[in-house]
Amino acid sequence: MSFLAVYESHFTKHLTQTQFEAFRILLWLLTVHKQVRIERLAACFPLPILYQSRRKHIQRFLVLSALAIPRFWFPVIKAIICKEFKTGSRLIIRIDRTQWKDKNVFMVAVIWKKLALPIYWTLLEKRGASRLSEQQALIQPVLCLLKNYELVILGDREFHSVKLAYWLKQKSKKQKLFFAFRQKQGTNQKKDDEDYQTFSQLGMKPGMKMFLTGVSVTKNKGFGNFNVGAYWKRKYKGKQEKSLDLFLPT
Repeated sequence: MSFLAVYESHFTKHLTQTQFEAFRILLWLLTVHKQVRIERLAACFPLPILYQSRRKHIQRFLVLSALAIPRFWFPVIKAIICKEFKTGSRLIIRIDRTQWKDKNVFMVAVIWKKLALPIYWTLLEKRGASRLSEQQALIQPVLCLLKNYELVILGDREFHSVKLAYWLKQKSKKQKLFFAFRQKQGTNQKKDDEDYQTFSQLGMKPGMKMFLTGVSVTKNKGFGNFNVGAYWKRKYKGKQEKSLDLFLPT
């Protein structure tokens, strides 16, 4: 049974019959042609009208308020997760940002059958890295949607901010929530009354790993302590990583 057939009752609650037919055709075109360019989709869209009219028809459809992510997509993704995962089970959540030509796509996805299934996404009105407020705005709806599951949130070095880690740490007091974010080697750390030093000063070598508990990772006050894991991959097939990997886990 196709994806469309399984969730047709949900889609028809939000779309008119004409809109649902347009949705069905667009899904088919995306599957067959593997193209997301409106010009290409309009060229293949089976409506007996001029090309420019087909293009405008698709553009108007894609900005329908009925297609808003929380209203249209959240119930579908929740149904998929409920079907594939038991309530209370662990979900691996990945946050990432991709600069695609002039589009800055910010997305959060659940890892499902070795695939990243998009849950929520937004386009940033700028180039470059995301801010804390934008990260929180992306993650918060997902925390609410999946509140009945144990979540493990993963992110790369863009999400190294101790402020984001602290925000999630506070959220974890009310929800089963864990996280692990890659850190920069220049991150400061200290334990108890020792002096601050960066991870690049710890003297690690290829093949070594380290796990520090209850350390401060910022000179700013009020963020408490965290755990930090470090690993430097050993030489493999003649290739040697130039630096170690750092993670800030819960």
